[in-house]
Amino acid sequence: MLRLRDIGFQAPARLLESHGLELVPVADAAPIPGSFWGDDEAGLIGTRVFARPATPVHSLLHEACHLIVMPPERRGSVHTDATDCDREEDATCCLQIILADQLPGVGRERLMADMDAWGYSFRLGSARAWFEHDAEDALAFLRERGLPSE
Repeated sequence: MLRLRDIGFQAPARLLESHGLELVPVADAAPIPGSFWGDDEAGLIGTRVFARPATPVHSLLHEACHLIVMPPERRGSVHTDATDCDREEDATCCLQIILADQLPGVGRERLMADMDAWGYSFRLGSARAWFEHDAEDALAFLRERGLPSE
């Protein structure tokens, strides 16, 4: 599984900043503030996404994309759990796959493989099958919000 220590914090920080978010590095042994899953999984509080070097890249992107897909007026009140509805969750998964192409050394193929390895669950059995054959509603949601959808 690809982790932030493998790609560094610089490119992910720039990507998040381009969406009005801040990537906050956390020391290796410290708990990650706002982490829903605990362990090495990314956390979020307001417009800040917390991660340490051992945080999986898919986790960082997933939490950041929760914030990106939600209306800006909701972002400030988010702490740990950002899910609002199934449609927003699907759009989050879709956007994290799309944005993976903007991170050197990541890309959507690698990200989808890591999503499957972590245990994301999709009706069609894999992140790739879902993204390629069942994500039209999520892509429409992203287009409605003016977010990347290709």
